[in-house]
Amino acid sequence: MAAFAVELLVVVAFACAAEGIARAVARWPRALRIAFPALFALPYVLVAISQHALAWEWVAIYAGLPVVVAWLLDRAAAADPEQRGNWRDAIILLTLGLAVDLRWFESAWPVGLRALNELLLVDVGLYGFMAIRRLEGTGFDFCKSWNDWKNDWKTGLRELIYLTPPVLVLGLVLGFIHPHRSFFPGNLAGVGSAALRWVAIFFFTAVPEELFFRAWVQNLLERRVGRKAALGIASVVFGLSHFNKRSAHFTWRYVLLATMAGIFYGRAWRERRRVPASTITHASVDWIWSLWF
Repeated sequence: MAAFAVELLVVVAFACAAEGIARAVARWPRALRIAFPALFALPYVLVAISQHALAWEWVAIYAGLPVVVAWLLDRAAAADPEQRGNWRDAIILLTLGLAVDLRWFESAWPVGLRALNELLLVDVGLYGFMAIRRLEGTGFDFCKSWNDWKNDWKTGLRELIYLTPPVLVLGLVLGFIHPHRSFFPGNLAGVGSAALRWVAIFFFTAVPEELFFRAWVQNLLERRVGRKAALGIASVVFGLSHFNKRSAHFTWRYVLLATMAGIFYGRAWRERRRVPASTITHASVDWIWSLWF
């Protein structure tokens, strides 16, 4: 699908060449830098036209929101060159987070394609924080050396080993998780399906969440309150973001377990400030849950 390809291309470009993109954007006239992300409305337009459901109010929102984000982060970059965090950063993170958690914009998309809304908001955040704000230390880099990936796997799996026993015990005690299936490694079809599931979780669930909560939220908090407090606050915020998952009501058990998991995801990220490391831990936890619980 063309809309998906356009949105994914933005993510891949920043994952592999964020600094080069930022340098190129910095050479543009300021008005162009701020107005350019209005083009992020294109995926919605393509989908809506193909479904004969184009609504101009949604075009205005999807063209206007990225421009407002770019403008605010341009102002934040000028007001806060030390990148210690600015009120504009907080407003944007709150808006993007609530837009995803409360599904503000999902009704614009046909059923079955609403995940494109979240991916589009990821694009908006990437352009704003990476190209305009030029936020340092995010670790959103998936195209480094094999040695970097080896260290990411080492860190990610270590935190998975630390996290799994306590979160499983607590989840079982609280009655929130229940063993529900067996996985037999000897079943080759099952192995292939499980591997594909891990890849899907890695790219479409763990990467966006780790980008938001670790590369942006925890990263900015560290500059204000220090490493330990930032880890705690970001983990609590991560936990609270799961308040309505798998339920229409506040699910305190999920919030508690997600907060615990967030601590270990945050530890994985901050060791070398690498999103791939925390994403490996995150994807593996969700994968284990999806297979056996």
